Amino acid sequence: MYTRPVYCPPRYLVRDCFVPCVHPIIHPVVHVNRLNVVNVPRHIYKPIRKNVIVEHRRPFYC
Repeated sequence: MYTRPVYCPPRYLVRDCFVPCVHPIIHPVVHVNRLNVVNVPRHIYKPIRKNVIVEHRRPFYC
């Protein structure tokens, strides 16, 4: 008696190889120099001189 062969679906054996391909990616960097102006109070004291005459007399009554 002769039997017919059974055919299975094929199996795939894949061997992957990778070859690098350089792709440039540019990242711009901006350097910022900032000068921050801050108001700082400066207190200035100006001396004032006065001449005051004070009389130490007894009051004059009539």
